[in-house]
Amino acid sequence: MIAARDLRKEYGDFVAVEGSTFDVDKGEVFGIVGPNGAGKTTTLKMVAGLLEPTGGTVEVAGYEAGETEMQRRLGFLPEESPLYEEMTPLSYLDFFADLYDVPGGVATERIHDTLERLDLEHRERPLGDMSKGMKRKVAIARSLVNDPDVLVYDEPASGLDPLTTNYIIEFTQDLAEQGKTIVFSAHNLFHVESICDRVAIMNEGAVVAQGGLDELQAAHGETEYHVYTTVEVPGSVRENGRYHRVVETMDVVEGTREAARSAGGEVADIRTEESSLEEVFLNVAESEAEGR
Repeated sequence: MIAARDLRKEYGDFVAVEGSTFDVDKGEVFGIVGPNGAGKTTTLKMVAGLLEPTGGTVEVAGYEAGETEMQRRLGFLPEESPLYEEMTPLSYLDFFADLYDVPGGVATERIHDTLERLDLEHRERPLGDMSKGMKRKVAIARSLVNDPDVLVYDEPASGLDPLTTNYIIEFTQDLAEQGKTIVFSAHNLFHVESICDRVAIMNEGAVVAQGGLDELQAAHGETEYHVYTTVEVPGSVRENGRYHRVVETMDVVEGTREAARSAGGEVADIRTEESSLEEVFLNVAESEAEGR
């Protein structure tokens, strides 16, 4: 559905994006993460056809980015999305539906259905009188007014309160379950981890790692096994009436089990803890820094 090849964007002598390559399959949720200045927004704008690459290519739904037909099949949500504040949500969305040549009856039904799903009640209130969260919901509804196949969202929950943030993340997940292909960036890696099928990690303009969360964890993360025994074993610490030992391999887990048996006890519990996406990201960034 999206194919980016060797994307590059230069601003004079400054290279904002360099050699980024990735694919996003139909119906997939693909997250792009990285520190400020990593090139995430520039990459998303090139995918959406809003910036022309200095080098490389990008196709969306079989069309080159920026083609009219591609624009009809794509919905874009920028991180900052100023609205026409004198308009109401309904008049604003009607205006954009008209730009996309959506028939009146279809547009009305689609707009009301989307606003209902977004739980936006004040549809006749001027946008200038609305909270940031309400405005963000209207901006999301705008991205859906043409019923696109592909959604490109730049920080969809940026600057919102926790309740609205969770609502928008859940709504994004619902869109994916309906078959939409979604690419989005986010600073909150927990949200990315909770809904993405695959993730690309960007740093200094380049995609430095990508894959499924399990793949990234296996390649760049760490696994710890927390073993709880009924008797003291080498390396263990007493906790709440049991003994706790942290080890890194299953071989050592089995060695702990044998040590407990030899001491007349047993293993009461084993818990596995894997690196979070944030920890994986930090490991990748550290590795990149050491490689330079």
